Amino acid sequence: MKGILITAIALLSLGAPSLASAQAQRSQDFKNKYKLKEAVVLSRHNIRSPLSDSKSDLGRMTPHQWTEWSAGKSELTSRGGALETMMGQYFRKWLVDAGMFPENYVPTADDLNVIANSMQRCIATAQYFTSGFMPVGGVRVNHRYTPSKMDPLFNPQLTKASPEFVAEAMAQINAMGGKKGIVGINEEIAPDYALITEVLDVDNSPMKKENDPKLKALDNYNTEIVLEKWAEPHMKAGSAMKELNSASDAFILQYYEEPDSVKAAFGKNLTRDQWAQIANIKDTYQDVLFTAPIVAVNVANPLIQYMYDELRSPDRKFTFLVGHDSNLSSVATALGVEEYELPNAIEKKTPIGSKIVVEKFIGPDGEEYADINIVYQSVDQLRNMELLGLDNPPMIYPLTLKGLEKNADGLYSMADLAARFEQALAAYDAIK
Repeated sequence: MKGILITAIALLSLGAPSLASAQAQRSQDFKNKYKLKEAVVLSRHNIRSPLSDSKSDLGRMTPHQWTEWSAGKSELTSRGGALETMMGQYFRKWLVDAGMFPENYVPTADDLNVIANSMQRCIATAQYFTSGFMPVGGVRVNHRYTPSKMDPLFNPQLTKASPEFVAEAMAQINAMGGKKGIVGINEEIAPDYALITEVLDVDNSPMKKENDPKLKALDNYNTEIVLEKWAEPHMKAGSAMKELNSASDAFILQYYEEPDSVKAAFGKNLTRDQWAQIANIKDTYQDVLFTAPIVAVNVANPLIQYMYDELRSPDRKFTFLVGHDSNLSSVATALGVEEYELPNAIEKKTPIGSKIVVEKFIGPDGEEYADINIVYQSVDQLRNMELLGLDNPPMIYPLTLKGLEKNADGLYSMADLAARFEQALAAYDAIK
């Protein structure tokens, strides 16, 4: 099969896949042996405008003007829509090549399911994807509420939060920073804080000139985390990680949206590694809030159950779920995905528009097999708006599940993957 994915046995011996192997094509021999039966895709929305506008603290933190966005606050931009259409076109070519659908297929409700969180950026992402994926299919994008409201399926909220849960969650979060706990996490990314405040030119900002006491937060590494029932894990205002996360988010979106990379960096000529440093602040913010194992199985539980149900649906061929980076992070952690850093990306875990793809195959022995990968547009594909196809695929990176072994063709037993879903559901049930 062209596109999604690779024979992974060689990758296991080499450790993390190289750029070339991450884009490798499946061989004809593989396609002759294994028939693709189903794919379940969990996607992050594509490029949106920042969650805060220029009149907020984000705008007052710098003397520079942020990009004039083509969409309202937190909504999908025109560029994001175009990029998602390209991704949909690639998925169409992949699945036609794999023999799952004929060209210009008109799906039924049994074989195709598209559902988005009821936020504008998620619904719009699904609409653009399906217009490229099945342009004459009349695909319905399902969403529970009128935009923009969080659907419990995608809302990364805690549905259990006993004192015992909070204590264990905080112990796991603090362990990320070693002996210094949350302060240690902040100290590790202190060079990233220094870089972003320099690019923002905070010293010449309205906040600085007005001697705003909020600037003191940039020196506070003792981030306070709040874990409450029926709420997303979040950080209290007043710490460097909390306050600089929104700036990191806005910069990365601006880098994708603005063709002039110097203009995107407020006149600074940043290297790709420096852009990755800026992105690392928001990546760390996500990791702290959503990747402690006990937190992940809690907030990801509805999606884990839904994806598992879809994988067991006898007539389903393709499921497309559109949510947020917190959804991808928590689902990956809940399923026991090994640590990874994505090549050719500045967001190293869940880049904008990225997709966790679970494939189900029928093997030559009649048994079911599975593969799990993350598919995303590289930085150059995003910035240059490159057309995608079987000869220019997006980046395709294999995710490794802790404790499970792949066969000689790089696939997991479907039974093993099903057991992993059940383990994640059982871990949630075990929370008091």
